[in-house]
Amino acid sequence: MIPVAYLIAIVVVGVSHPFLPQWRWLLVHLLLLGAATNAILVWSTHFTAAVLRAPAPASRRPEATRLVLLNVGVLGVLVAGTTGPPWLAVPAAALVFAAVAAHLAALALRWRRALPAPLSITVHYYLAAAVALLVGVPAGAWMMVVEDTAVLHLFHAHVNVLGWISLTVLGTVLTLWPTVLRTRMADGAVRAARAALPLAVGGLALLGAALLAWLPLLAVAGLALFAAAVVVIAVPAVTAARGRPPSSFAAWSIAAAIGWLLAALAVSAVRLLTAGDAGQAAAAFGAVLVPLLAGFVAQVLIGALAYLLPVVLGGGPARVRERTAVMERHWSQRVVMGNVALAAFLLSTEPYVRITTSLLVFVALVQFLAGAVRVLLMSRRS
Repeated sequence: MIPVAYLIAIVVVGVSHPFLPQWRWLLVHLLLLGAATNAILVWSTHFTAAVLRAPAPASRRPEATRLVLLNVGVLGVLVAGTTGPPWLAVPAAALVFAAVAAHLAALALRWRRALPAPLSITVHYYLAAAVALLVGVPAGAWMMVVEDTAVLHLFHAHVNVLGWISLTVLGTVLTLWPTVLRTRMADGAVRAARAALPLAVGGLALLGAALLAWLPLLAVAGLALFAAAVVVIAVPAVTAARGRPPSSFAAWSIAAAIGWLLAALAVSAVRLLTAGDAGQAAAAFGAVLVPLLAGFVAQVLIGALAYLLPVVLGGGPARVRERTAVMERHWSQRVVMGNVALAAFLLSTEPYVRITTSLLVFVALVQFLAGAVRVLLMSRRS
């Protein structure tokens, strides 16, 4: 799968980073624009069809075309941001924009044609998430070609991660979480999802506008609204988990990821309030970016893939159980090691501690990829 390929590229960059220009920027965009965006395009299409109970399309060629456009654009952006000419970012970003706009149109069309469905609120999250990315992509291209200002940096990062990634995750949690737990959806989960969406979208809009105008108090108010939406979604999720406690790598990874999202929102609020100006806030954004990317985005992505990959490859219940066993191998060690190491990395300023703990987080990712590659090879052989 394409997301797995991008995660492998992250490992390669992590190993060879002393010899690569702009390696930090490259790691961020391999994860967000490469792995996460490909996963979102594929799985939001799948979940939209599932919750709307819509028949499969006659051809998957439009979906494949969107993925080709996306990845050509992503590769162009990666080249432009590391070694290539900056102007390459404009046509590359245009391809990414076109792929996501076509994805948005396809989801909207399927939603309009579908009969009323109780879980259609999930699709509303996907539509809002796509709009957020379409706002964030031009900002990113402008930063690469014209001017990278502090307020634009903060705007681009928050809108893309909280809008595109987090909104998609919050919408998917409604159906994926009880499925991963192998239990029924908690009472009030749909009602909570409906209540949380305006909070999340309103908070995101307020946050984006306040960052561009550099009004930190209003930006923190936007973060607070978004955090409230996460809590509203989390309440029925916790209720479901109390009835059927998590007992798998996928479940614990997704749960930990939501915790890291709330922690990152709190850190972001503190950084915005204590910064003297936008420049200081942008310079301190690394303290937000690490838990947001490693704790939330990467962990929710590999958690979801750990559950979905064995299922989507098919082959019947026996094959699914066999592949799931491979993905779950040493799962408790991986979850504990990755999260404890990440917490120690963020709490320590000692170079040796940070190097050691970052390596442990890296090892946890490699362990997941080893299982994922093995499952893919097993599928090819069968």
